[in-house]
Amino acid sequence: MQAYQGVVDDFDRELARLLGVNETGLRCLELLLKGEEMTPGRLASRLGLATSSVTTLLDRLERLGHLTRTPHPTDQRRTLVRITPHTSERAFGLIAPFLDDSARVLTRFTPEQLELVADFLTASRKTTEVHLQRLRDMSATSPKRSGGRQAPGPRGSARSRT
Repeated sequence: MQAYQGVVDDFDRELARLLGVNETGLRCLELLLKGEEMTPGRLASRLGLATSSVTTLLDRLERLGHLTRTPHPTDQRRTLVRITPHTSERAFGLIAPFLDDSARVLTRFTPEQLELVADFLTASRKTTEVHLQRLRDMSATSPKRSGGRQAPGPRGSARSRT
């Protein structure tokens, strides 16, 4: 599972690079790629970020042409965020070969086997979500880091750690 998660992380980093965003920006775009429009508050909740951090993220993604913000049709105090058609096309163009190959992998397994795999993945995701929330609820013991996903451990060169 660690090897699989590692290659997924590497794939995400390359997508982020090609779209000109950091990994948090990519995760935001992934949430919007499902065709839904979301409020900034909903995005903050899904990303595990403060609303002020999401505002900064949305400002950056909007400047890059990746999303638009429009007033909510029934509640003018709220805003809706949507991915732009151009970014949606670009992202799907980048991931379509992967999706096609993934669909071919599915043909190697019986429906019963796929049901077992789906059950395993669902149970694993639920367990991970519980522990994700547990970590989010903990106070940080060191200064908060800013930006996208970062490697654990101390920053800087090995020399500065000695």
